[in-house]
Amino acid sequence: MRTRALLVAGVVVAAMLVPVTAASAVDDVNTNKLRKSVTVSGIMAHERVLQRIAKNNGGTRASGTPGYAASADYVKKQLKKAGYKVTEQKFEFPFYQEVTPATLSQVSPSSIPYETESMQYSGSGAVTGGLIATTNVVIPATPLPSSASGCAVGDFVPASATVPQVALIQRGTCNFSVKVDNAVAAGYEAAVIFNEGNPGRTDLLSGVTLGAPAAIPVVGISYADGVALYNATVAGATSVAVSTDIINETRTTTNIVADSPKGDKNKTVVVGAHLDSVLEGAGINDNGSGTAVILETAIQMQNLNIKPRQQVRFAFWGAEESGLLGSTHYVASLEDAQLSKIYANLNFDMLGSTNYVRFVYDGDGSDEANGLGGPPGSAQIESVFNDYFAAQGLASAPTAFDGRSDYGPFIEVGIPAGGLFSGAEGLKSDEEAAIYGGTAGAPYDACYHQACDTVNNLSTAALNELGDATAHAVMTLATTKSGFFEDGSRRAARPEISVDDMPYWGSGLVR
Repeated sequence: MRTRALLVAGVVVAAMLVPVTAASAVDDVNTNKLRKSVTVSGIMAHERVLQRIAKNNGGTRASGTPGYAASADYVKKQLKKAGYKVTEQKFEFPFYQEVTPATLSQVSPSSIPYETESMQYSGSGAVTGGLIATTNVVIPATPLPSSASGCAVGDFVPASATVPQVALIQRGTCNFSVKVDNAVAAGYEAAVIFNEGNPGRTDLLSGVTLGAPAAIPVVGISYADGVALYNATVAGATSVAVSTDIINETRTTTNIVADSPKGDKNKTVVVGAHLDSVLEGAGINDNGSGTAVILETAIQMQNLNIKPRQQVRFAFWGAEESGLLGSTHYVASLEDAQLSKIYANLNFDMLGSTNYVRFVYDGDGSDEANGLGGPPGSAQIESVFNDYFAAQGLASAPTAFDGRSDYGPFIEVGIPAGGLFSGAEGLKSDEEAAIYGGTAGAPYDACYHQACDTVNNLSTAALNELGDATAHAVMTLATTKSGFFEDGSRRAARPEISVDDMPYWGSGLVR
């Protein structure tokens, strides 16, 4: 997940330590007992079980694997034991696994290997053929938006019907999936997409998702390598060899959904965290931490006999790492009448990063240059978290609704959302290090999407602080008598964010 740069340290500290109450219309709820009951010890007990499950199942808890099934079974049993009505929502999804790394090389007029990476949901295969660039590549790159290469079928020279050909496409304007679909429609047997060339868009094009299985192999390269290949095509006939080794198949996974026995079913707060890891590791921070925190919150609410005014639905999503598929399936499965009963969505994804920041989703859009915020009510949810941290003398910082977690499908249908995040692969700034401690210039989570994301990859301080904030927000929204809006009107002055504004859908870039 990405975050915005903070302001000067002293200004940020001052701003963050002053309670922000203007946007908040919910009640001031005393959550002390619940926060004291949701302990790091209790959270870590769940984390250790998830670690053991991964160890016993090939080191992973990814959806579509036995490790995920065992994780779902553990969560289900814990919730049933606590007294929740638990539903297991099964669904099919496109399982993707790269067996061996992708390769790309120029074959003629000279032999040149290129650093490359397959895109999630690339097709599998080996193709050697002529490289043909789209007709609208922009070199040198211009300010954003720059290139619309491949965004229309007409951008492609029709491919030969007799010999294999590979499309060379520049990033920009539309989703990668659109570019690939158009390349397929134009008759190409593989696609190479290079980075756009604008600031921040020059490195190896990696971490990309096509959203669904493609019919052809698709790989990404850097802007510099794209320019080199483009210039080769301008100079004369150029051929390349592209190879991907991919498993693309349909598998079954599940969401675990648990309803509180009490509370108004016409006003439901959905509290979610994704349960799956990536194939590469156990996912104990991403997202065993969010899973363990909301699971322990659910258990302790029952142990304390907290009677919610609104129904609380704890949801543990499958296949988030495949593109928010579990939460998307859940929202799509609801009829209009059911959707109208969802009061809010709280999302918790990565709460134990070792080089953490207390990030709160930017519901009011105040950290966005264009002022985009979440659906009405999201600003009030953000205030619940910010006010809580300020009352504890703790700074917090906004993080964008950029589509990288399971709030996405809820925002898409207008449900107010919010939540917490402690940082992923992004680098901590000097200003953030001055406020939150830790190491400037280092990732928030150095083990993000890696095998080292184990129980040793957790900050207990982060789990303590963000765990308490989670319990506070869940209980506040569950028991408040007041709604988000004092008079029931629409208070959001800024434009709402749209999924079309989000550069990610899950952990992968979509455009």
